[in-house]
Amino acid sequence: MKYALLADLHSNLHALDACLEHARAHDAQQFAFLGDLVGYGGNPAQVLDRVMDMVSCGALCVRGNHEHMALHPPTVIRQVQDEGAAWTHDQLQPLHKSFLENLPLTVKLEQDVLLAHASADSPGSWHYVSDSGAAERCMRAAAEQDASIRYVFVGHVHTQSLYFLTPTAKLMRFSPEPGVPVPVPPHRQWLAVVGSCGQPRDRDPRAMYTMYDSDAATLTFHRVVYDHMAAAATVRRTHAMPPHFADRLEWGL
Repeated sequence: MKYALLADLHSNLHALDACLEHARAHDAQQFAFLGDLVGYGGNPAQVLDRVMDMVSCGALCVRGNHEHMALHPPTVIRQVQDEGAAWTHDQLQPLHKSFLENLPLTVKLEQDVLLAHASADSPGSWHYVSDSGAAERCMRAAAEQDASIRYVFVGHVHTQSLYFLTPTAKLMRFSPEPGVPVPVPPHRQWLAVVGSCGQPRDRDPRAMYTMYDSDAATLTFHRVVYDHMAAAATVRRTHAMPPHFADRLEWGL
């Protein structure tokens, strides 16, 4: 089975549609959304409509920290993301809010894969898997939760990386090359940070997603060209979102 793994959509309809089209062209059979569907971008309701329709047809989805922020925006604006959360909250219909409220923090894929937005180590605390120490804690927590887990797939970091444990339990980090399948045999433990579909932060504006082929035991980390300038213009047209959010889409920051 080929699974397309998309995280951190951040209300970016242009990036989402491009990644979905790319994944389907590469024979994706199932889809999983790893949280932060909303926030930052200019099309929160439209993105949720897409995701909700796909979930109704069998796609999987977990909750991210921006779902919580959109449901419970701060009453006092202290940071730029607070402005985005308040505006996003006002764009959502009751059906959208109910969907977000009922999303789980983690979900299993097949028998040996755990999906989460942030680290499996206290997933509701939104720890970033951004270094080897955090990766080790995430993998240990997943194994303690369920010894059958061999793969953990997360988002939240907005970049792409792969960690694995050697036979001597030494943690190794691997920087994947876009479009090149990486063998991930199940006799080892693996942790993939699948990248951000809607707001890449590695100075490359191309959208990110990852394909997991459970039959071939491979992961392929993809980058997808999309109209990021149009996505940035959508943010600016809201007149309520910080212009900084549009700048980030243009520059991949």
